[in-house]
Amino acid sequence: MQIFVFIFLGWTVLASTTSVPPPPSPESIHISTLPLPPVVNSSNVGACTLTINPHGTGCIGQVSDEFQAGDFTPDGNHIVVNVVFVGAPASPDPAGIYTGEQLILVKTDNSTFSNGDSWKCLSCGVPAENAVLLDLKKDYPHSFRSGTKALWGHNILECGGELLISDKCTPNKTHIYPIHWPITADGSGAGGSPREMRLHPDDVHMGWSSFTTTGGQFCYFGRLSFNAAPTIGEPLAPRYDLINVNLLVQLNGVAPLTANGTELQFHPEAISVGELRGFSGRGDEIIYIGSTREANNIDLFAVHVLTGVVRRLTSHPEYADPIAFSADNDWFVTMDTRGSDRQMWMSGMRQVPPLIDLITVTAASSTRNNYGRRFFQPILIDRYGDRDDYYGQRINAAGDVTNGSVNDPNWNGRADPAFSLDSTKITFWQALVISPACGGINPLACPVSTAQGGRTYRVMLANLTSRPPKSPAPVFPVPDAIPWATPFPPGASLPSTPGIPAGNYTLRGRASGVAEVQLVADPLGLAKYGTVAINYTNFSDDSNHVLNGYEQVTTILTTSQPWLNKLDWYSDLVQTGIVQATKKTSVNGFHLMIDAALNVFNANGTLTTTINGVVYSQPANGT
Repeated sequence: MQIFVFIFLGWTVLASTTSVPPPPSPESIHISTLPLPPVVNSSNVGACTLTINPHGTGCIGQVSDEFQAGDFTPDGNHIVVNVVFVGAPASPDPAGIYTGEQLILVKTDNSTFSNGDSWKCLSCGVPAENAVLLDLKKDYPHSFRSGTKALWGHNILECGGELLISDKCTPNKTHIYPIHWPITADGSGAGGSPREMRLHPDDVHMGWSSFTTTGGQFCYFGRLSFNAAPTIGEPLAPRYDLINVNLLVQLNGVAPLTANGTELQFHPEAISVGELRGFSGRGDEIIYIGSTREANNIDLFAVHVLTGVVRRLTSHPEYADPIAFSADNDWFVTMDTRGSDRQMWMSGMRQVPPLIDLITVTAASSTRNNYGRRFFQPILIDRYGDRDDYYGQRINAAGDVTNGSVNDPNWNGRADPAFSLDSTKITFWQALVISPACGGINPLACPVSTAQGGRTYRVMLANLTSRPPKSPAPVFPVPDAIPWATPFPPGASLPSTPGIPAGNYTLRGRASGVAEVQLVADPLGLAKYGTVAINYTNFSDDSNHVLNGYEQVTTILTTSQPWLNKLDWYSDLVQTGIVQATKKTSVNGFHLMIDAALNVFNANGTLTTTINGVVYSQPANGT
C-alpha cells in the first residue's frame, strides 16, 4: 500500500492508493414500522377527540403533502419527524396546541415518553415570543449530533442546552429561530432562497442548493452564525445567519466536457455540483448529483472538501438521489429506482457518452417520477459505491410483495433516509401511491392503505442485526473557505457558464472509434443548444462495449414555462461486445413532453432499449 501525505491549509490529508476491496456479502436486516400519532379522517376543529387520542396529544391526517421523516437523535432511539396535526380542539383546550405543521420525536425502541406516548411534540405550545417570524419551509428535519438542536427546514429548534429527548425540554425552554442567507451587498432584504438544506456533521456548517430565475441551480456551503439582534435584513428577529458562503463552483477548473478545436473530451475529474445531497459520514466529502458519465444515467458523486478529488458513488442505469452516509463513514443508503426498470428504456445501454444529456438531463430526471409518486426503494451500498456487478443490497427486499408488506411496490421511498449514529439502524419513510398517479384513466388501481387509520405515509426502521455498534468517525475539520470553491459574499454575482460553442466536433473513443457530434444553438436563446446529433462508428471507451449508429435530440423550450421540456428524439444505436444491445425509436421518432415541476409522462412514438434480449419499454402516458 502506498500512502501519500498532503499538507493542505494546515491540515494533513492522507490519500491512499489501496485497491478497492471486494464487494461485501448481503447482511441480515429486520424491518419494522414505527408508530405515529393516531389518524383522524377530518380536519374540522375538534375532530381529534379523546376517544381517538385519550392523551389529547394530537391527531394527523390520512394524507399529508408536508409529512417528512428525518434522522436519529444521538442515542439512536428517536427520530425527528415533520407532521401536520389536524382536528385539534379550539383554545383554551390544552390539546389545541397540537395543530398545523409541527416537529415531533418518534421512539424507535418500543418504549414511550413519560406521558405514555411513543411520540413527543417539540414545537407544539412554544410561546410566540420564542418563535418569531419563522420561515414557512419546514422540510428535511435533522437532529444535530449534539442532541440539543434540530434543523427544521429553514429554521433551527433548540431547547436551552437540554437534550431534545429529555423531559426537561419543555415548550417554555424551546426556541425556534429562522435561517437567513444575506445576498445583497448591504445585507438588506429577505435574503436568498435556499432549498433542501443539509447539516454538516460538525453541527456548524450547512450545504444547500438554490434555483436561479432561469431554471438553473447552484449549490453552496456556509457557516451558521447566531444573530441575536439583527439590525438589517429580514426577518428582524433572532435568527441564524449563513456566513462565509462558498459557491460550489471551481471557476478555473476543467469542465466536464471541453473542446480543443474540433476535438471533444470528457473529464471525469471535473467538479460539477448540480444538486447538493449531503456529506460523507465524517464530513470530508460533499455528496451531490453531478454531470452524467453515461447517457441519461443520473448518479451520485462525492468531492473532497480540500483536494477536490471526485468519486462516482453510483453507476447503476437507474436514478439515484436521496442519500445518507453512516457516521462511521463505511456505508451509505440511497433511494434509487433500481429494480423498478423505470428508466431502463432510456438509460439501460451502458458506456454511451452523455452527449445528448446536454439537452435531455432535465427530462431524464423527471421521467423517474409520476406526479407525486417516486419509484424509489432504499439501497445499502458500501462507501466505495457501485462497481463491477455489485449494486448494493435492497434494504426492504424481504417480504411477500402483498398489499402493505415491507416490499410492497406501491409504497415508495422518499427523501431522506438516515443512519443511527452507531451505524446499526436505518430509518426511511415511504408514501403510498395515490390519485392521480393511480385510479381514473391510470391503469394502476389505487391500493387500500393498511397503515393505521388508512394513512398514506409510513416510517420504517431497518435493524442491521449482524452489526455491532461502531463509534462515529472523527469529524473532519472543514474550513470556512473551501479551496476549490468560489467565495460568495453578500452582493456577489453568479458566474456565467459559456460552454462549448455550437458547431461540429469529434469525440474519440478511449479504446476505439469516433463519434461525430453536431451541436446546434437553440434558436430562441433559452438554452445553449437546441439540437444534439451524434453518429457513432466503432466507438468504445473500454473495448467491451462497441457502439455504432446515430442519435439526435431536439429540445423546445418556452419563456413562459421554463420547466416544460419538449423533446423530439431519434435513435438507432447498436452495441456489441460483451453485450448485444439496441436503443431505437419508432419510425417517426419519439416525442416527449414533460414538466419537471409536475412529472407527468406524455409521449408520442416509442423509445425502446433491448439488452441481451431483454426489452425495456417506456412508461405508458400518465403513469
